Amino acid sequence: MRRGHGRCLQAALTLHMTFNQINHLMNILFLCTGNSCRSVLSEGTFNHLAPEGGQAISAGSQPTGTLHPRAVALLHRKGISTEGYYSKSWDDLPVTPDIVVTVCGSAAGETCPAYLGPVLRTHWGLDDPGHVVGTDEQIEAAFERTYAIILARTQAFLALPLEELQADRNRFKAELDRIGTLLP
Repeated sequence: MRRGHGRCLQAALTLHMTFNQINHLMNILFLCTGNSCRSVLSEGTFNHLAPEGGQAISAGSQPTGTLHPRAVALLHRKGISTEGYYSKSWDDLPVTPDIVVTVCGSAAGETCPAYLGPVLRTHWGLDDPGHVVGTDEQIEAAFERTYAIILARTQAFLALPLEELQADRNRFKAELDRIGTLLP
């Protein structure tokens, strides 16, 4: 086992019982504009850690049509499969999400897409590491930082008492919004 993955595995096993208390499959949509980097990193991380009963998908309001190669490489380095992942439009979702998490950042003056529909919505803003200009080391550091934030937020989500929160939509929304402020 590679260094650092033991904590991920331990967290996933610890979270397994909490998440499996859900009575139905929960679908999470990570939404951004281009669906090439942050939303794909979020989808991959969530699906890697989530026990049976939860699934993440990602999409964009204006998909680029390609995944960012550094995002794909980072997921592979973390042992996370990207098989079947592609940059897709929110018009082509295979399922209706229960929760929509926008991951657009504010540093570049991005406008986040607004998903309409009877879902819980939250914002977990992330600056786009794909727009970082600098040395390879600086760019890789930006991707690693983004991944660390996504990992912390995903673990916090999976640790929630989901069955209890599903009965209290306002409290669930407040917890989701709180998670969106977490930094590692």
